[in-house]
Amino acid sequence: MELSRREKECLKWASLGKSSWDIGVILEISENTVNFHLKNAMKKLQTNSRLVAVLRAIDLGHLERPEH
Repeated sequence: MELSRREKECLKWASLGKSSWDIGVILEISENTVNFHLKNAMKKLQTNSRLVAVLRAIDLGHLERPEH
C-alpha cells in the first residue's frame, strides 16, 4: 500500500492541526478534494479517523513526525 503525494500532503497538514478548509487553501484545492484524499488515505491505512490515519502513517514511515 502506497500513499499518493497528495494523500501524504493532506495528512502532513492534518498532523499540524489544519482543517480540511485550511489544507485546501494551502494546497490551492477544494475542501471536498482534501476530504477525498484524506478518505483515500484512511482507507489505505485501514482507519476510521484522520487522527489515527496520521499516527499510522507516521508509524509506517509515510510521514515525518510533526515538530511543535
